[in-house]
Amino acid sequence: MNTMRGKIGRWYLGFGAFLIVCGLAGYLSNPAAAKTALMSGGTFGTLSAVWGFWLLKGGRLAAFIAALLTTLMLCAAFSWRSVVSWQAVADGEPKTFAAALITAMLIASLLSLSQLLRARKAVLANADI
Repeated sequence: MNTMRGKIGRWYLGFGAFLIVCGLAGYLSNPAAAKTALMSGGTFGTLSAVWGFWLLKGGRLAAFIAALLTTLMLCAAFSWRSVVSWQAVADGEPKTFAAALITAMLIASLLSLSQLLRARKAVLANADI
């Protein structure tokens, strides 16, 4: 197996696990109001782990595109949500934990995007287009 493809595959498995844990942490911090944190963390964490597994098992172009598009969507969503959350904190609402958690998810998404783009040549080598 291509070493870089293996590295990015493992990275995305870890990224998926991180999103699932963040979704669970968000839910546990406020079970009455944060059901969407559990659903979105679980859904996108599972998808990211699937992309990682697919990359590990030899997925090239399709797996790369799926991971890229998912991560770009997460970057956009977490950027928007972190701004809104930190504005709520600035207005005195008790949302510091949620804002920090969403910001951590944004940072992880940006790092994942960076890792994916850095590995693109190795992942796409001999891709069937």
